[in-house]
Amino acid sequence: MATSSRSDATRTVRGLRAIAAAAAVGLGATFLGLSPAAAADELAIAHVQPEGETVQLLVSTPEDGSVTADDLSVTFDGEPAEIEVAPVGGAPQIQRTTILAIDTSTSMSGSRISSAREAATTFLDSVPEDVRVGIVTFNGTVATALEPTTDRDAARAIIEDLDLGADTYLNDALIAAAALAGTEGQRNILLLSDGEDNSQTEAAAAISAVQEAGVRVDVVALDFDDDELAPLQELATAGGGEVIAADAQALTDAFEAEAESLNRQLVVTATIPEAIRGTAATIEVSAGELSTSTHAKIRDEALPEPVAPAETDNTSEGSGTTISKNMMYAGLAAIGLGLLVVLGSLMWSAGKPKKGPTAEQRIAAYGMGGSSEAAAAAASQGGEPVLTLDNAKSAAASMLQRNKGLEARISQRLVAAGSQLKAAEWVLIHGGITIVAGLIGALLGQGDPLFIILFLAVGGLVPWLWLGRQRKKRMDAFNSQLADTLTLISGSLSAGMSLAQSIDSVVKEGREPVAGEFKQALVQSRLGVPLVDALEEVAVRTESQDFAWVVMAIRIQRQVGGNLNELLSTVANTLRERDYLRRQVKTLSAEGILSGWILAALPVGMFFYMLLFRREYVSRLWSEPLGLLMLVAAVVALALGGVVIKKIVKVEV
Repeated sequence: MATSSRSDATRTVRGLRAIAAAAAVGLGATFLGLSPAAAADELAIAHVQPEGETVQLLVSTPEDGSVTADDLSVTFDGEPAEIEVAPVGGAPQIQRTTILAIDTSTSMSGSRISSAREAATTFLDSVPEDVRVGIVTFNGTVATALEPTTDRDAARAIIEDLDLGADTYLNDALIAAAALAGTEGQRNILLLSDGEDNSQTEAAAAISAVQEAGVRVDVVALDFDDDELAPLQELATAGGGEVIAADAQALTDAFEAEAESLNRQLVVTATIPEAIRGTAATIEVSAGELSTSTHAKIRDEALPEPVAPAETDNTSEGSGTTISKNMMYAGLAAIGLGLLVVLGSLMWSAGKPKKGPTAEQRIAAYGMGGSSEAAAAAASQGGEPVLTLDNAKSAAASMLQRNKGLEARISQRLVAAGSQLKAAEWVLIHGGITIVAGLIGALLGQGDPLFIILFLAVGGLVPWLWLGRQRKKRMDAFNSQLADTLTLISGSLSAGMSLAQSIDSVVKEGREPVAGEFKQALVQSRLGVPLVDALEEVAVRTESQDFAWVVMAIRIQRQVGGNLNELLSTVANTLRERDYLRRQVKTLSAEGILSGWILAALPVGMFFYMLLFRREYVSRLWSEPLGLLMLVAAVVALALGGVVIKKIVKVEV
């Protein structure tokens, strides 16, 4: 009769394990890498533990021994993985912990506590040696009788000395057992009780503790009626386990079956496939017709996407000739280098004086009969050969002649910046820089049109901004030297010099850009232009309002008379005070200007950084309608903010 009861209980236990395992597969696996233990005839992933670029799996195998280490295979999101299989207790090893929570209330007296001692002893005899076992006892108090350890003799001594007491604080015991199980490896709680909780602790607190700890909970309900199992079922479900209904005779079989399930586990070390770059994946373990899967964390940080290998394109279908991307980029770099050489030659030749035919050659040419062809031939023999660069400059000049407004604007900026280049030469240099910038964008973006457009825009904008910067720098230098220059002219006039002689002394003793501008005015006056008109052109070229007032004062003095040296001395003092005030304002507003530049540069710089190194993060800004709207809004807001900051920090003096 006892043997029949044991067999029935064993079949009941196995049936309940199968149902519970099917209902609780994957509970907590996504976040904690946990899965219930396998039923007797099933394959299951009991624990997932990432280790760098490998993942250790604790796999529970069926009781019939039909699955061996050679039968197992593992995939990550469908990608096969290389694996190494070791039995429990072998290396590498996953830590396994089981906490026995035993009811020691007075209702367990007599045969029940004897059966509990026998069942717990059988569990200790059967459980693998590497499994750490801890013991929690509970009645009216909860006691941690034994910290998790592999010392079986210490555990047996605790089991033999169990003392009974009043009440059943089951929920408190479950909370204590969850904390005692720790946080590493596979952790199980095997709770034995013959009565419901009668403490002040709500079941919700115990359920919360179990779920936060991520431990599996199996509850052995001793002599419970079916209608009394609901509270225990809630606790077991929270831990992804099951409720095993047993009597005193079947208790030992229940504990022994739990120990045997731990003996049937294998440690599988799987190398994460190279194609899997994320932090989580669906892991599937197969053995013949059996398979099980769970979605779990496999690494702490996602890996960057691999750089695509260099591809080759056929230049023609029949020839079979291929050109790699590296060769293509090298060709682009060579083109860019050639353009830079051309630009350098242009800038060098722009300041080099042209050598024409000598007088003897010209006389000889016209002495050959007055033929224009002969004259041209003689001229070409004595001069430099016609270069393609000259043709390019001629073409640029012809283009500008058709657009007088553009030519005048470029020429004005070049003169104001103190550049010796002509408008046609500047157009060639500007265009060359733009093309080189586009080539650099093609190299960095690997032929991406977006990079080419962005770098073309930068290449077209930066030279114009640089020219404006040089112009402003030269104007500021002219205005800052103006007061000292007027003082020098006033002193020369007091010494008896004329205005022209005073200006000549400025040319000889002054600094650039004042000396150069005054020299040009002096040359114009010697060619017949009135000196005051020549000085007025200086004011126009330098866009100096201060010097325009000085010229106006000189013109009025020449018309109505007066002491010019005193007038210039007074104007010099006024300009000096205005320059001092201007510098003060510039100093006080420097912080606001710097803040404006930083605030404007941060989003732009971050955009270019992300574009170069994390393009997938910003690609939606131009690939989706909402992204385009956000990009336009950002540009408008950035421009509006720049205008507002400029208005705030700008003070007219």
